[in-house]
Amino acid sequence: MRRCPRCNGVDGLGPNRRWCASCERGYDEWIRQHASDIIAPTLLAGSIVIAVGLGLPLLGVGWLVAATGVFAGFGAMYGSFRLLRRKRRRQFLEASLPRAYLPGE
Repeated sequence: MRRCPRCNGVDGLGPNRRWCASCERGYDEWIRQHASDIIAPTLLAGSIVIAVGLGLPLLGVGWLVAATGVFAGFGAMYGSFRLLRRKRRRQFLEASLPRAYLPGE
């Protein structure tokens, strides 16, 4: 049986899971406190779409070139959301475990 790398427990660690069920549940509860993290990537993507997708046709650039602004906005949103998610996961890993989860006690 594999052990959870976070709490060193063995409960519910399946083949497709990194952590045990209780650590995953704790992460899900913890990440809900940071639900507003989606606002910054969405504003970034929206501003790119507006600047490129609407600004370039006003400057005389063809609509096909300006349509790439949508893809650039989506790429920026996806990339910044992934970076924020990694940052939050690291923060959760660095946070101390509750007393009940300490191994060997």
